Amino acid sequence: MIRSFLTVSSGTLASRLLGFVRDSALAALLGAGAVADAFLAAFQLVNVVRRLLTEGGLNAALVPAWLRVRETDGATAAAAFAGRVLGTVTTALIAATAVLALVMPLIMTALAPGFAGRETLQLATDNARLMLPYLAFAGPVTVMMALLNAQGRFALTAFSPLLFNIALIAVMIVLLVIRPDAVQAAQIVAATTGIAGLLQLSVLVLRRGGNIAAPLRISFDSEIRGFLAKAAPGMMASSAPQLLMVAGAVIASSSPSAVSWLYFANRLVELPLGIVGVAMGTVLIPELTRAVRSDDHTAVAHAESRGLELAVGLALPATLGLIVLSEPIVRLLFEHGAFTADDTAATARALMWLTLALPAHVLVKALSPAFFAREDTMTPLVSALKGVVLAIASAFLLSRWYGTEGIAAAIALGAWGMAFSLIRRGAETFGFSIDADAKRRLPRILLSALAMGALLWLTTRSMAALASDAHGLVQAVLWLAVISAGIAIYGLFLRLFGVAGWRDAVNAIRQSGA
Repeated sequence: MIRSFLTVSSGTLASRLLGFVRDSALAALLGAGAVADAFLAAFQLVNVVRRLLTEGGLNAALVPAWLRVRETDGATAAAAFAGRVLGTVTTALIAATAVLALVMPLIMTALAPGFAGRETLQLATDNARLMLPYLAFAGPVTVMMALLNAQGRFALTAFSPLLFNIALIAVMIVLLVIRPDAVQAAQIVAATTGIAGLLQLSVLVLRRGGNIAAPLRISFDSEIRGFLAKAAPGMMASSAPQLLMVAGAVIASSSPSAVSWLYFANRLVELPLGIVGVAMGTVLIPELTRAVRSDDHTAVAHAESRGLELAVGLALPATLGLIVLSEPIVRLLFEHGAFTADDTAATARALMWLTLALPAHVLVKALSPAFFAREDTMTPLVSALKGVVLAIASAFLLSRWYGTEGIAAAIALGAWGMAFSLIRRGAETFGFSIDADAKRRLPRILLSALAMGALLWLTTRSMAALASDAHGLVQAVLWLAVISAGIAIYGLFLRLFGVAGWRDAVNAIRQSGA
C-alpha cells in the first residue's frame, strides 16, 4: 500500500507544483482585482466539479462497485458494468454542460451574490461558459481513472492530470509575453481549460491498455441507478474542501479582491492536502474494500492505522510550516506583475487562518474511506453539508468584524465540524480500530512536528530582516533552504523518537511490492 501511496502522492505533488507555476503566472497576469475575482469565481466552479470527479470522488463509489461485480460475476460482467457507467456518466455530463451554459448567470449570482449589479458578474459568467467544455471530458476521464485504480494501476492516473496544468501554463506564458487586455487574457485562459481536459482524456484513451469498459452503452437499469445513487453523495463528500471554499467565496464576493486572496491562500493549503488526501482516497479505498469484504479485522486495522499515520505525519508539519512561513511563501510565489505587496499581506493573513483547516481536511480524507469501503456514502455527505452550513454561518458573522481573515477562520471551523462529525459517527456505527504501532507512533509524530515548528519559527525570526533586503532570487534560495532544513529536522526528530527511519521506509516499500 505504501508504494501505491507514494506513486499517487508523487503524481499529485508534481501536479500541485505545476499548479503553483500556473497560479503564479495567473497572479502576474491578472493580479487580485475585479477581473481576477471574476475569473477565479468561474474557475472555482469548474474546479469543484473537476475535483469532485477526477480526484477521488467517483473513484470512491466506482471502485467498490466494480470489485463487487468482478468478484461475484467475473471479469466480463465487470467490463460490461464499466461500459454502462462510462457511457451513462459521459452522456449525463454532456447534457449537464449544455444546461449549465444556459443558466450560468443564475448560478454565478447564487455563488457570488456580491457581484450582482456589477460588471464582474458578466465577466464571471462569460469565463464560466468558456470553461464548461472541460466538464464533458471530465466524465470519461474519471471513469477510466477509477477503473485503473481498482486494478492497482496507479501510475497513469497519478500523472495524467499534469496535462491540465501544462496546457494552461503554456498559454499563460504566451499571454505574459504579448500582454493583452486583462479581460481578453482571462477569456483566453478560460477557453484553454476545455482543451486541457481533451488532452487528459486523449492520454487515457490511448494508453489505458486492455478492454476495461466494453461494450460502451447508455443505461439506467437498476444496477446503474443503484450505483449513481451511491456515487452522487460520495462525490459531493469527497469535494468537501472545495465546497467549503465555494461557501467562503459566497460571502467574500461582496468585498473587492477577497475572492482572489482566498483563492491564492487556498492554493498553498492544497499542496499538502492533495499529496495526502488524494492518495488516501485513491489507495485506501481499494485496500479497505478488500479487507471489509473478506471480514479481515486485522487487515482493516492495518490499513486504517497506516493511513492515519501517513496523514497525520504529513499534515501536521505542513500546517505548522505554512503558518510560520505564510508571508515569505506568498511573496515568493505570487508577488509578481499585477500582484502587489498589499495583496501579499492580505493573502498571507488569510493563509494563516485557512491553514488551520488542513489537519481537519486530512482527517476527513483518512476517515472517509472507512465509510466508502462499506458503500456508505451518505454519512460523509451529511458531515460535509454540516460543515458547509457551519462555514457559511460563521463567515457571515466573522467577516463583519475581521474581513477576509474572518472568512478564512470560518472555513477552518467548517472543516473541523466535518472531521468531528465523521469521528463521532464512525465510533457509533463500526468503531475505528488502530493497531498498537499507531498508538505508539502518533503521539511521537505530534512531538516531532511541534519541535520542528518551534525551530522553524526561531529560524524565520532571525532570517526575516536578512531576506527582506536580498535580491528576489537570493530570497528564493534562502527560503527554500529553510523549508528543506525544516523537512530534514522533522525527519531527524522522527528517527530520534523511534517513529521511522529511511531503512524502515525502504523496507515498507519493498514489502508492499512483494
